[in-house]
Amino acid sequence: MTNKDRIIRPVLHHYGLTTTRFDEMKNWYAKVIGMVPTFESSDPTGNRAGMNATWVTNDKANHRIGIIAIPGLTDDSEKHLHTKIHHVAYEYSSLDDLLDTYVRLSEIGIEPVISHDHGASIAFYYRDPDQNIVELNTDTFGDWEKSTEFMQKSPQFAAHPNGATIDPKLLVEARELGISSAEIHKRAYAGEYEPSTPADPRALT
Repeated sequence: MTNKDRIIRPVLHHYGLTTTRFDEMKNWYAKVIGMVPTFESSDPTGNRAGMNATWVTNDKANHRIGIIAIPGLTDDSEKHLHTKIHHVAYEYSSLDDLLDTYVRLSEIGIEPVISHDHGASIAFYYRDPDQNIVELNTDTFGDWEKSTEFMQKSPQFAAHPNGATIDPKLLVEARELGISSAEIHKRAYAGEYEPSTPADPRALT
């Protein structure tokens, strides 16, 4: 018998992006998070010339993002003033993986617009070619139960949920000195690795 009151909790499978920068978006997501196409079509609906679509994935799912180019779209010059999905986040299993990715992307000219140690996570925020915000992060506890408990019970988190602004280069330098990931997080959250120029929080609007 069906229980009509039971909430069945699905997992996030994919999201779709519309764009006028089809190749730029494909290349950016390939470079940043390793998205590769499963299938591409120059006429996905069968009735709209000039439309392009690609379904890309970076794991075993058939796709994680649909990138759809639709003729006639325009950029929103006031996007920061409008309601929207604010950002999409991808999690790495360790701080080393996050920092290695930061170094790799920095070497090809892709830099985060702002970075934070939020307490429960360390997060670097990037903008794709359409100015969508993509967060790359790692759980500082390496355990979702522990980081959830921290968010629920920590007075420090309750007082300042956004945590400390950080300079990723300083975290890389700390790692090169042999400082452990746990200690880097502790120092970052305490404000030791703040950027020399104060970060503008409007970078995430």
